[in-house]
Amino acid sequence: MNAINMLDAKSSLSRLVEAVESGAEAEIVIARNGRPAARLVALATPVTGKRIGAAKGKFKVPDSIDADEAVIAAMFAGSAA
Repeated sequence: MNAINMLDAKSSLSRLVEAVESGAEAEIVIARNGRPAARLVALATPVTGKRIGAAKGKFKVPDSIDADEAVIAAMFAGSAA
C-alpha cells in the first residue's frame, strides 16, 4: 500500500492495524494533503524466555504449608475454627 489519506485512515484504522500486525503490509504511510505525514508499522515482538518454572530452585515450600487449611476454610465459610 503506497499511502492512504488521513480521512480514510481514521475510518479504517482497525483494518490498517490488522494489516501491519498480520504482516500483510510491512508499513502503511498516512498522508495529509497528499504529503506523507506518518508511518504505521508493527511493533517488534519482544523475545521472551521460558516462563514456566522460572522460579524453580529460588525458594523452598515448607512441609507445613497446608497446616492451617481447615482454619482458612472456616474463615471463608464465615465461622471460626
